[in-house]
Amino acid sequence: MSDYGPLLPVAIEAVARAAEDMRRKPPGALTAKGDRDMASALDYEIERSVCELLRIATPDIGFLGEEDGISGSGELQWVLDPIDGTANFVRGIPLCAVSLGLLHNGEAVLGVIELPFLGNRYAAAQGGGATVDGKPIRVSRTSRLSEAIVAIGDYAVGEDAAAKNRLRLALTARLAESVQRVRMTGSAALDLAWLAEGRVDVAFTLSNHPWDMVAGVAIAREAGAQVVDWDGKRHDLNSSVTLGFAPPLLDDGLDLLGGKRDA
Repeated sequence: MSDYGPLLPVAIEAVARAAEDMRRKPPGALTAKGDRDMASALDYEIERSVCELLRIATPDIGFLGEEDGISGSGELQWVLDPIDGTANFVRGIPLCAVSLGLLHNGEAVLGVIELPFLGNRYAAAQGGGATVDGKPIRVSRTSRLSEAIVAIGDYAVGEDAAAKNRLRLALTARLAESVQRVRMTGSAALDLAWLAEGRVDVAFTLSNHPWDMVAGVAIAREAGAQVVDWDGKRHDLNSSVTLGFAPPLLDDGLDLLGGKRDA
């Protein structure tokens, strides 16, 4: 399959329904998933509703959700984060998203991200460009790190959080010395959507969970972003981190991180 555009309408419908649920319904009971990590009852409700909608509309496509895992299999797989930024959502902080992506043999080829409380919907299919609310978007042209706004992912929780956060704190310190501003929104999907739109110039997430990344990577790439691993190689499901750049910032950004662009 090379034309993914026909799957965009069903993805947009699924995400729109989920976003409406977020606007209308309370989080409900919280379930602990580990140290300082949680899911709300609405996370589970949205995931199961979207899974069922996609099962009926696209029965030959598998599904991976953050909360309930995998159902179905095949070369194509939907990947959903029902509420990206649950901690924000349950506190009434509007920086949260519904994120639905599509993988083809492990490649991010389509994405839809909706920000229910900010009123924006980002969408892209491989080869068709990226949009926000139906209008084409492109990454920024910022060419100097000193002029860049950089989004960085949350600090780690759970197992080995202290060790992981030493790296995150060191990166934050480097960025604070070099870039215009550092932002931590609490939603990786939002960070990548804003990278695609040019609201931020760089988006760093020092992890690579597919439900967090697939939709945003597809959208950011279609908007012209470079999305890579530590060493500058093209980001994929096996990458250890997710580093997104406006192209002029790629080499200097990797140098700052201690990485090296793949020749």
